Amino acid sequence: MDLATELKAVTENVRQQIPPETFSAMEAATAHLAASTLAEQALKRGCRMPEFNLPDATGKIVRSVNLRANGPLLISFYRGHWCPYCNLELKALQERLDDIAAKGVTLVAISPETPDQSLPLQQKHALNFPVLSDIGNHIAKQFGLVFALDETLKPIYQSFGIDLKAYNRDDSLALPVPATYLIDGDGTVLEYYINVDYRERIAPEAVLEWLDRFRT
Repeated sequence: MDLATELKAVTENVRQQIPPETFSAMEAATAHLAASTLAEQALKRGCRMPEFNLPDATGKIVRSVNLRANGPLLISFYRGHWCPYCNLELKALQERLDDIAAKGVTLVAISPETPDQSLPLQQKHALNFPVLSDIGNHIAKQFGLVFALDETLKPIYQSFGIDLKAYNRDDSLALPVPATYLIDGDGTVLEYYINVDYRERIAPEAVLEWLDRFRT
């Protein structure tokens, strides 16, 4: 089963398990975000990425300049361990990690969660790439990806047992739009994928096509 099919299955499962009015509220919040200019404000091709020094799931600081010293950098911004769509995307990337690495590209994933929340996710899917913590969404903001959780979603997330304040050690209830960036060794954005509908993700096969296109 490919990633797109798995993502659609999650949405259908959610639809069947929650009240129709709750699902409608979630749909409306996604449509509201889609109507915003968020995606237009995010970093595009040719932009310079902000440098980062972020802790991985074990607390070790990972520096972007060191990552790029080995060649292009692939960054996957995700919402958190609690998001089933993020789990599927990261798992799919892990399954193609050897192919990504064979093209001389380093993969990292970034979320606003603390390292102690990221570690179980990394262990669950045996992720062999760094899972970094951007507490406060400081780096995601510089990429132009951050939005405040819609007021209508706050009680819904609470009913689902999703405690963003605890997971992210941050009271803002802000999240990054899931996004994937390919960065050149000099820090320039080569390609990107942003979709304000968190249920849609780029397929690993499409990412590999990026890498072939820019491979020298």
